[in-house]
Amino acid sequence: MGPLLTLRVHETLRTATQAGAATVQCSLDLDRSTVTVELGAAEWVWQGQRFPYLETCKDRTIYHWTGLSFEPVARFTRSLIKLVPTEWGPPTFEIDGIKMLPTAQVSPYADAKRKVSSIEPRGKVILDTCGGLGYFAAWCLQAGASQVLSFEKNPDVIWLRGLNPWSPSAGGALTLTQGDIVERIAALPNESVDAILHDPPRFGIAGELYSQVFYDQLARVIRRKGRLFHYTGAPNKITSGRDVPREVAKRLRKSGFIVELIGDGVLGVKK
Repeated sequence: MGPLLTLRVHETLRTATQAGAATVQCSLDLDRSTVTVELGAAEWVWQGQRFPYLETCKDRTIYHWTGLSFEPVARFTRSLIKLVPTEWGPPTFEIDGIKMLPTAQVSPYADAKRKVSSIEPRGKVILDTCGGLGYFAAWCLQAGASQVLSFEKNPDVIWLRGLNPWSPSAGGALTLTQGDIVERIAALPNESVDAILHDPPRFGIAGELYSQVFYDQLARVIRRKGRLFHYTGAPNKITSGRDVPREVAKRLRKSGFIVELIGDGVLGVKK
């Protein structure tokens, strides 16, 4: 993977150059590691390759090297999909300006670890319904899951994953399928997974992922006593006009789960 630049890293390079330094230490992989970069007036050198300074470097943007120039890690097809840096290192992403992972109080990567721990993944086959950047899958693998079946509907999000050093690579215990879990779940056998992680977009964007029909399918594919964590967030009841966590809990009970509200989601155990 080539170097990734953010405004903070670019300012580090520029400041060191202006100070007359010959080298500077910084991260070119969103704080996964630190490397030494050689500095020149017009270019900087890493791993024997020369790279230009950016003429314009914007905040809240990650730039990747295309082989010819640095370009934002963003795509626009039906929606604007963008990888966004955070103060924590692991990035979040946005769809049409809507932030898809929490970053205000905690790293999105650390937040995923907390949620994954609720399903106790060691030795289990896990269904990851809405893969996103793969942080759930990464922690499942680190915790010793035997298999992670991850689905992601949006091909542009999968492209983001390929450029994000914090996203796990598919292969081995991780199977990543580009497809809509609402459609693909019908092909999964009854009682074929031990646990489920369900982190859908907000209700207004993907209401089908909160439907009774879909929850019945989740109940069908999970084994008895299997754990499910359903992220709901904490939408404001006054402005939204609805209590999404309690609606989710009610539907999951109807599908055969024993449920409790925990933090920003619902934990279910299949009866």
